[in-house]
Amino acid sequence: MKPGPVIAMILLVFLGMWLVLQPALSRSHSDLIVRVGATEILLERVEFNGQPAYHIIAPTPLHTDLPISHDELDTFLYDQIQDWNNRPALERHLLGFFNITRWSTFGWVAIGLIGQAAFFGRMFVQWIISERTKISTVPEIFWWFSFVGGICLFTYFVWRVDIVGVMGQSTGIVIYARNLKLIHKEKKLRASPTPTPQAQASA
Repeated sequence: MKPGPVIAMILLVFLGMWLVLQPALSRSHSDLIVRVGATEILLERVEFNGQPAYHIIAPTPLHTDLPISHDELDTFLYDQIQDWNNRPALERHLLGFFNITRWSTFGWVAIGLIGQAAFFGRMFVQWIISERTKISTVPEIFWWFSFVGGICLFTYFVWRVDIVGVMGQSTGIVIYARNLKLIHKEKKLRASPTPTPQAQASA
């Protein structure tokens, strides 16, 4: 086995772990987590002018540079609750169903859904082809679906800060890419003209 794919697999695992570690560290630094609807608000207790106050760490759109007092925090949370309750019930249910805070982040969910659809598609195509040939067959399209699905799910799990999913997909992506490269190499060898005995003798 060539060391290249193994090295690529290790590097991709560490890249995924590093990408997940960044938001995970900000969450671990929080002293208080308040969930309003589908929004998870991370707060850090600080002192400001000798009085207890709070920093809003996440989500990023709600991040504050200056601390807010306890009374300001109550007002802020009340406004967040009111804003959530003022949304249509169907919208609240859908945001909760997809576990997102706003529709602008639905694109990340769509990437995950595409990846999952590709993973289903690879098995479905492999099953259909195997049924037709009556032999268990792994077609090239299987690896293309796997590769695309792996990249999509890797991206989705990084956004979700899901280390289990990231580690699972990071190793798979390299395996899928390696199989595609081997298939391409085999096709290239088959396409190249084989030298005739006369040509070999003259050589």
